[in-house]
Amino acid sequence: MELNANEALVATQSALAQASRLAVEYSFSIVGALLLLFIGWWLSSLLSRWTHAGLLQVRGIDETLARFFANVVRYGALILVFVTVLGQFGVQTASIIAALGAAGLAIGLALQGTLQNIAAGIMLLVLRPFRVGEYIDTGSISGTIVEIGLFATELKTPDGLYRLAPNSTLWNVPITNFSRLPTRRFELKVGIGYEDDIDLAEKIMREHAEADPRVLKEPALSTHVDQLGDSAVIITMWYWTKATDFWPTSREMIKKVKLSFDENGISIPFPQVTYHGAAPTGEPAPEAPRKA
Repeated sequence: MELNANEALVATQSALAQASRLAVEYSFSIVGALLLLFIGWWLSSLLSRWTHAGLLQVRGIDETLARFFANVVRYGALILVFVTVLGQFGVQTASIIAALGAAGLAIGLALQGTLQNIAAGIMLLVLRPFRVGEYIDTGSISGTIVEIGLFATELKTPDGLYRLAPNSTLWNVPITNFSRLPTRRFELKVGIGYEDDIDLAEKIMREHAEADPRVLKEPALSTHVDQLGDSAVIITMWYWTKATDFWPTSREMIKKVKLSFDENGISIPFPQVTYHGAAPTGEPAPEAPRKA
């Protein structure tokens, strides 16, 4: 009986010693893991702020894009810290990295369309083919830019409608930006009758353009006969204005030219077709009416 008590005491002491050793060993691991988590969290936030501030110093980098890359740096650093902490407890980090890679691939395949929009949004924010407040046209989408996001771009159409366009639809097509350059050329084409005075028509058009203060002196305006149409002689006038004055100037110019042509007897003919009839074969043509 005494022998069994001694064996039990020895076994208990051995178990306590082993538990104490494990507690000391894992306590250091736990303390180290907590320190790594704290330092990693602090460093990830610091790197994120540095990335955000540094990108904002680069010309052409948008605030949205700077925040996106700052978050990428932060969460990338946190993932690295998390894998390092698991390594402190003897976990095989290689298998974790492989699992994360497989999960990333699966997520990427599942969100292929969304990632395509993100990639297009990054390119739009970096290259800046348009900015907020500019009017664009892609052939299928047109409107004034309201906001450029990572996934989609918000526009307002000329008739006051809201339009949301995925970034991939704006990146893969030619874009015409009507607001980017400071000046624009207006082309006014007018058809006059063949019997009308071409020089007078050009003079009237030039006088109206030269009298408008919104028409720029340089580049100089010009007029020329563009073509000889079926029913009219086409006269073209080119002049330049500021982009903001393009629409009001062009609309007023068309009205003034039309009114002046009417006052000076210059016609703007509409398409006409003249048919010449012939008498049937073997029948005499009808005689012209005789004057009394």
